[in-house]
Amino acid sequence: MDWMAEVEMRLKRGNQLLFAKESALLTDLNALIQEQNRRTLALWAFELADATVQTLSERYPDETRLKNAVQLSREWAVGNVKMPVAKQSILQAHAVAKELDSLEDQALCHAIGQACSVVHTRGHALGFPIYELTALVHRHGVRVCQPIVEARMKHYMERIEFWREHTIEYEWAAFMMKD
Repeated sequence: MDWMAEVEMRLKRGNQLLFAKESALLTDLNALIQEQNRRTLALWAFELADATVQTLSERYPDETRLKNAVQLSREWAVGNVKMPVAKQSILQAHAVAKELDSLEDQALCHAIGQACSVVHTRGHALGFPIYELTALVHRHGVRVCQPIVEARMKHYMERIEFWREHTIEYEWAAFMMKD
């Protein structure tokens, strides 16, 4: 099944997520993710999360939990805070989603939480695209989203390639050095 048909089917069923890990659209990205170390994926995820936090901060200027989740996850990755502190802030990012009415913004909050969780395990790396692409479909509509979604997929892959070349420039907590 092509990815557009899958999205339409999931939308009709009322699924929260419009993409699955097994989606044909995500095959190449998932393969690229599997080739990366956790440091590359964390930097990539933080960049994506930062941009999403900025977008949501414009809509919800008094909301600080999303930015806090990204900041504490960065601090966790370099060893300045322990996992329980970062985990609590990540859970708060997901909690923000439950307080919003917009399906797009709910998905973006969950995307941020997934991005922050890449520090814990690389298995969360595909979570950001799944949620953000879902948000893009909600924002633009299924009829016109195809070129927007495909351009975003290209962007994800380009940014992974960028961060793969720049992970050496950062200091990491010892646990982030184990792959």
